[in-house]
This record gives sequence, structure tokens and C-alpha cells, in this order.
Amino acid sequence: MGIESLLIFLIVGVIAGWIAGKLVHGGGFGLVGNMVVGVVGAVIAGWLFPFVGVSLGTGFLAAVVHATIGAVILLVLLRLIKG
Repeated sequence: MGIESLLIFLIVGVIAGWIAGKLVHGGGFGLVGNMVVGVVGAVIAGWLFPFVGVSLGTGFLAAVVHATIGAVILLVLLRLIKG
């Protein structure tokens, strides 16, 4: 993975984590927190979507939507576990 790809990956993670934080928690988690939530959300969605047969397409916007959905799933699960 080149430095450009890694940078795009991290930018997608930050944006997705911030959006998911706004949707589920009502606020963001800071730069690093948003990045972690977005990247883990992308991994969750990357595993879950092909498993259920969902495809959102390709490109930057699709990657952000993909990661955001996964991040929302992550935050909802964490909220259920925490109580």
C-alpha cells in the first residue's frame, strides 16, 4: 500500500467516524477516536457486506458510506454492550 492509499484510507476513516459519531452518539470522538471508529467500521462493513450480498460500488463516496455504515454498527453494538 502506497502512502497515498494509506492517507486516503485514514481520511475516509476520520470522515466516517465523525459522521457515525454524530448519528449515534451526538458528537465526535476527536481526530484519533474518529479515525479508529471509522477504520474499524470499514473493516466490519468490509466483512459484513459481501457476506449478505450488498455492494455499494467503488470510489471515495462509496468508501465513506461503506465505512460509516460499519462504524454505526460498531457504535450501536458498543452502546448495547455498555448498557
